[in-house]
Amino acid sequence: MDILTGSLLKAVQLLVSGDAEVLRVVALSLSVSLTATALSLAVGIPLGTWLALARFPGRRLLLGLVNTGMGLPPVVVGLLVTLLLWRSGPLGQLRLLYTPAAIVIAQLVLAAPVVTGLTTAAMQQISPALRLQIASLGATRVQQLWLLMREARLPLLAAVMAGFGAVISEVGAAMMVGGNIAGQTRVLTTATVLETSKGNFDVALALGLILLALMYAVNVCLTWIQQRERPL
Repeated sequence: MDILTGSLLKAVQLLVSGDAEVLRVVALSLSVSLTATALSLAVGIPLGTWLALARFPGRRLLLGLVNTGMGLPPVVVGLLVTLLLWRSGPLGQLRLLYTPAAIVIAQLVLAAPVVTGLTTAAMQQISPALRLQIASLGATRVQQLWLLMREARLPLLAAVMAGFGAVISEVGAAMMVGGNIAGQTRVLTTATVLETSKGNFDVALALGLILLALMYAVNVCLTWIQQRERPL
């Protein structure tokens, strides 16, 4: 209990004192995670909608791949992205390894299947009768998709929360592709692992509490939007 109390006080102290390193780590964590989440939404929502509404050969196989991707081990993703970005790899000339962009790519690979799978499930729950009704009213294809997405907006917001949660709490891939470089690629999760390995449990727990506070703050905002949109 003493170490937990001390860690909470340490977390408050680090934030209130405006510790430059902690603020830098927090800012980078939010930057890469929000960017990865936004990109996963840009990829996952259209792809999930297409998988839910379209009918084509191999659809079930593709759905199976998406569902498998929802449980991808972060270390495997980190390994694959590292091989792609390695100087002798296919994308080595871009020199993205051990940069924030590499972390964004790894987190995108982790989050996109989650958003895609949840979007597919959300769109499949819409009654086919509603689709026919919208089409019968003369709506264009784009209008139909927009109205269907509005109908499924509540579970889609859950997909946003799941995607963000998958990236902000990830450590294995971020460590592998980012290198945990101080001032450049160190995020809250990798910093927590580093402080734990050094035996600085009070600092590690403080960083963990800051991470939980960030996750809570973002998800509270998304939950408020979700519940506000909920029909009475």
